[in-house]
Amino acid sequence: ANAPRPVDNFLPYVREGFYDGTIFHRVFSYFMIQGGGFTSEMAQKPTHDPIRNEANNGLGNDTGTIAMARTNDPHSATAQFFINVRDNQFLNFSGENPQGWGYAVFGKVTEGMEVVNAIRDVATTTRGPFQDVPVETVTIEKVSIVE
Repeated sequence: ANAPRPVDNFLPYVREGFYDGTIFHRVFSYFMIQGGGFTSEMAQKPTHDPIRNEANNGLGNDTGTIAMARTNDPHSATAQFFINVRDNQFLNFSGENPQGWGYAVFGKVTEGMEVVNAIRDVATTTRGPFQDVPVETVTIEKVSIVE
């Protein structure tokens, strides 16, 4: 595996049902769709401890890849993830410095990219302090592990 930390971080959230009922709360039609951290009421869910950034794994932020979302702290990823809706090379690792850490890719959409594209194209608005929130809530009904 090229991204053991993000995968080992993501799977317990899946097993716990953490993502079930969360929403895609940030949608940029030209960039990515982000979810996995908020309820439909825009309440942030409590998470496990953050993980060390593993973006220097040779995997690029290409269309359809799934990466760990984080804050400005490169080692702050917890549960939130995003799906790249275009090639976003500027998100790739380029060095261990504030601008270079990048975002760790740990998966890829293998089927259902038409659903990702439908989410990408929804109308967005501002809800409280949150910008680029879908006007109509986009809920993650269930995330499961397929062997």
